[in-house]
Amino acid sequence: MLNRRWSKSRHEGSNPSPSARNHLIETVAHTGYNIGMRNTQRKGDYAVAKAIASLTKLGFDVSIPLTESAAYDLIVEKDGILKRIQVRFSGSGEVDLRRIHSNSTGYIVKKTKINAYDWLYVLNSNEQEYLVKKCLHSRRSITPKATDLIDNFFGEVA
Repeated sequence: MLNRRWSKSRHEGSNPSPSARNHLIETVAHTGYNIGMRNTQRKGDYAVAKAIASLTKLGFDVSIPLTESAAYDLIVEKDGILKRIQVRFSGSGEVDLRRIHSNSTGYIVKKTKINAYDWLYVLNSNEQEYLVKKCLHSRRSITPKATDLIDNFFGEVA
């Protein structure tokens, strides 16, 4: 991938020297781009896409907030009732409910505030989908139960 990107630059057709590659890698590292983080973001993006498809199939109209700063990822509407949904992906059984990001001073950990969202959608690595119909503001993590499987949910809003 590095060579392909390099060949699109002003050095068309040439391969970068080892020192040029190191400079490019340092530049990418300096920007904060992290392959592991990007993989985590892709899992989250996949979970949001899966949630949209599943909730649409259940008869909800689905909206996406315009900002990244909201404590929820989706808004659904059915029968005139709106619900805010936080979406999570879990590679294990336990789902971390904290929001973690980094800035120039380090990592920022935010706990869920009261009424930050209405429902929690969880997709795990086995493609199982869960819908927890409450805000878990007092919890650090949750392990979804079989009763929370989205297959048990029939689109009721209340």
